[in-house]
Amino acid sequence: MSTPINTFKQALQDGRTQWGFWLGLASPYTAEISAGAGFDWLLIDGEHAPNDIQSVLGQLQAIAPYPTAAVVRPAEGTTAIIKQLLDIGAQSLLIPMVESAAQATALVQTCHYPPQGIRGVGTVLARAAQWGRHQDYLTKANAEVCLLLQVESRAGLDALSEIVNTAGVDGVFIGPADLAASLGYLGQPAHPEVKAIIEQALKTIRAAGKAAGILATDKALAEHYRGCGAQFIAIGVDTLVLANGASALAASVKGDLAAPEPGNGGY
Repeated sequence: MSTPINTFKQALQDGRTQWGFWLGLASPYTAEISAGAGFDWLLIDGEHAPNDIQSVLGQLQAIAPYPTAAVVRPAEGTTAIIKQLLDIGAQSLLIPMVESAAQATALVQTCHYPPQGIRGVGTVLARAAQWGRHQDYLTKANAEVCLLLQVESRAGLDALSEIVNTAGVDGVFIGPADLAASLGYLGQPAHPEVKAIIEQALKTIRAAGKAAGILATDKALAEHYRGCGAQFIAIGVDTLVLANGASALAASVKGDLAAPEPGNGGY
């Protein structure tokens, strides 16, 4: 048995646009439904959704049989959490709130085995290595890690050029909700000033030869950001799809056209 190739990382390196879907319901059942929908990648959210290592594992297992990639976002980029996520089989990570080149460098080291990094070795206990059955895991794992860093604050923007040019960083994802809040536009990720800053950030990322990412639940806006250089784009969120769909259905049978509609969560 050989260590699997990270097809998502390969697609980014090839310059192919990757359309994604956000998973916040913390359910393997929902993850499997979404895995069969045709998206290129699914984001398992451990920052704002009620996920832990065990529930992330269940979703990775549910997604595995399908031709879609799993990307995991931990609550924070700590050595302990990243080690656990890599060991349970996550190959692609999206780390939130990155604000400096030093932080980016530390994250690169955390994701890689020595001598490139400091990742701890425990392959006989790791699903990623098929519990020792992938005999080439230690020699191939580093190359298959896809490290995506999330820039979503004024400080992160100020350090964007240094972050994106850090060796070992595969891409940078712009977080529109937190970025808008940091810039003084809480709940207004589509504000013209925020939008202009995002456009420039995407161009900066691509100019560095790295993949640029964004979450945009409005299709026209998503296409606009793709034109600005976004390559991996999340177009929907499971909680939002369910909330909006349920509200619309209830309103349709009750005839209540004034029924409140869920918002977009600031995205």
